[in-house]
Amino acid sequence: MKNLSSVIHRVALICTAFLLNVSAAHSVEVASGPALGIEPGKDYHSFANSHEVQTQHLELDLSADFDLKILQGYVIHHLRYIDPNAKTLILDTRDLDISSVENHINGAWVPGSFELKTADSALGSALHIPIAAQTTKIKVHYASRPEASGLQWLTPEQTAGKKQPFLFTQAQAIHARSFIPLQDSPQVRVTYEATLRTPNNLRAVMGAENLTTERGSVYHFKMPQAIPSYLIALAIGDLEFTPMGERTGVYAEPSVLSSAAAEFADTEAMLEATEAAFGAYSWGRYDLLILPPSFPFGGMENPRLSFITPTVIAGDKSLVSLIAHELAHSWSGNTVTNATWRDLWLNEGFTTYLTYRIMEIIYGERRHAMESVLGYQGLEKSVQSQALLDQHLPIDMRGRDPDDAFSDIPYEKGSLF
Repeated sequence: MKNLSSVIHRVALICTAFLLNVSAAHSVEVASGPALGIEPGKDYHSFANSHEVQTQHLELDLSADFDLKILQGYVIHHLRYIDPNAKTLILDTRDLDISSVENHINGAWVPGSFELKTADSALGSALHIPIAAQTTKIKVHYASRPEASGLQWLTPEQTAGKKQPFLFTQAQAIHARSFIPLQDSPQVRVTYEATLRTPNNLRAVMGAENLTTERGSVYHFKMPQAIPSYLIALAIGDLEFTPMGERTGVYAEPSVLSSAAAEFADTEAMLEATEAAFGAYSWGRYDLLILPPSFPFGGMENPRLSFITPTVIAGDKSLVSLIAHELAHSWSGNTVTNATWRDLWLNEGFTTYLTYRIMEIIYGERRHAMESVLGYQGLEKSVQSQALLDQHLPIDMRGRDPDDAFSDIPYEKGSLF
């Protein structure tokens, strides 16, 4: 560790040459075929006709049935017409049971019709809803299915407390459509309000402003900032809350709460330092939700409430760079978002760079150097295992599940770029 500064300098020179070489290779490949024909800005992973009509605001009213493992209720879409002659609203769905549709015309709800198209194995089914020129809102009544990819229903035995069941969502990349029929594209941003109905002994939380302070069976939320669909998030479980600072706190199961609060006690300092370096934090609060160990990611940057794996509670703050990363997404990703999953690196590359800067500000240059070297070592392994076309920063995702875009390439190579 003595010569880390010189190591970082050498790594930077190597990476510059590496990036230039791959950039040149990318130019040849684009000209010769594999990426030819990609339409700039076109989302190949959404059926939505957002170029004709867009959802501006969502109203959700959902009940969680832990016995059936379903969410059921309705969503209301507030519409904005890009094309005043649009006759159809097309929404993304996957494994949803649509029961009915209503149109809001001249101040009243009237029954509507719909058609659910044949399912694609990766993208799900397009939901076509005819709309009249006077339609300002569409209400869709539906229920999720137990196999919904974006919903994880845990038994009590799968939780830390072993007493109550648990539900959490994971919407990135295109899993929001498995629990809400919506325009599931990152280039469509919406505000929303939500009502969640739960069993009496459980608490609901969302990545939004929590309007309900006491435990009960009905919880209300509001998200006044427009966000892409992959950032819509909810969880229901045996959760308690403790503050860590003026704008930060942690939700967790009771047995995990104190250790989590101690481990992540620097979160408020991270928030203040990031604001000082990169501008005001625009989301109100920044809280953490510590999930059961089965959460399949390290963290997820859901606005106002990052979802965090308990495996980073090491007791010595050695893994808190994860918190810095999810916090950094409040600027890069949540505020400025890639328009399609081809350009995931625009989210993750800038966020990884900001993560290292935050770690340097809070913990010093040596910690920053160590994190950078570890990141570069991870990139080296990814380069060895990834196909050449998948080593590009923008990659061709046509015909593929956008989850395939996730590797160290958009994170670490994007950060070095």
